[in-house]
Amino acid sequence: MKKFSRIAFLIPALLITFQISNAQSVTKTRSGEVPKGWHTMDKDKDGQYGISLNKTYEFLQSKKLKSKQVIVAVIDSGVDTLHEDLKEVLWHNPGEIPGNNIDDDKNGYVDDIYGWNFLGNKDGKNVEQDSYEGARVYHGLKSKYEGKTIDVSTLSEDEKYEYEMWKKAKQAVLGSEDSGEAIDLLMLQRVVKSSKKFDSVLRKAMNKEEYTGVELKAFEPTSQSERVAKSAILSFMEGNNMMDISNKEFLEGFEQFLKSEEAKAEGKEKAPIPYRANIVGDNENDINDKYYGNNNVMVSNDASEHGTHVSGIIAASRNNGKGMDGIADNVKIMMLRSVPDGDEHDKDIALAIRYAVDNGAKIINMSFGKSFSPGKKWIDEAVAYAASKGYY
Repeated sequence: MKKFSRIAFLIPALLITFQISNAQSVTKTRSGEVPKGWHTMDKDKDGQYGISLNKTYEFLQSKKLKSKQVIVAVIDSGVDTLHEDLKEVLWHNPGEIPGNNIDDDKNGYVDDIYGWNFLGNKDGKNVEQDSYEGARVYHGLKSKYEGKTIDVSTLSEDEKYEYEMWKKAKQAVLGSEDSGEAIDLLMLQRVVKSSKKFDSVLRKAMNKEEYTGVELKAFEPTSQSERVAKSAILSFMEGNNMMDISNKEFLEGFEQFLKSEEAKAEGKEKAPIPYRANIVGDNENDINDKYYGNNNVMVSNDASEHGTHVSGIIAASRNNGKGMDGIADNVKIMMLRSVPDGDEHDKDIALAIRYAVDNGAKIINMSFGKSFSPGKKWIDEAVAYAASKGYY
């Protein structure tokens, strides 16, 4: 399923338009098609504004330079350990014997063959969906600060940080009617419903279940309803550089955004469901309670989609005729599953950083973010620990 980081929408009086902020910006050829592997190409040699990767490899080979293998820790949502373009580049813990249920290397993690999953328990259950940190902070500290007069001058530095964070979380959760950022949830629900109807009309008219923006643009409507449907969906795709995204991906992403907005609306009154606490079972307030989780770094294709995507960009097997070529040709991916569908927990990230350092990774890739960090001190200490071991 296509993941979208943010969807914004505007509804003028007579026309529905959509905007999705998507990290996809590509250079087109004159024919309008995107060449496979465009991001690795060179402007002068290939006519594409890529990173000149292929040109770089040609230079290295001409100099007969050899690379040294590097372990890259990817702290993310997981990885598809069966992926044909990734199987050969996954890190295998040399100190573990697979499947014997023994902590052979005595690092505290049993059968950590590919890395570790900090979002699971020893019974094999795993966190996939989770809440947003802003809601966790607001409701978690509400009884401590709501309706009380706080003399900031009497607070310690840690307490000041916590109090200021809670105030910001309150603002983020409750919102402001005049901030210009409020989303009319009822209208958003209607827009999603309308999008499904438009898609149904187009699928029937085009006689295909899936179509891209490029195919939709070439389609010639024969009725008013088809013209309206095409205009609504195409204006979204074309206006946001998403012509290669399918109707299925668009609808899945839009519905996902709706669900997240519904959850945020509900979060104004209700504390978020403690998804992680219900499954993991550790003391989340104790950074020294660290030997939790399980060795399932994949969980499912949906759960691990983002981590698989990131791992592929970094190191998908090169020149094997399958899928894409990764950027690096001599690395091993160590997966540390710490990012759910929702906001990650600081403790999991801090321990994942330490695991990476202690188990031989030389590079740590982290592509996630959130607006609130109650365990920032743990993260800072983990980063300092990495620095003390030679990370920069």
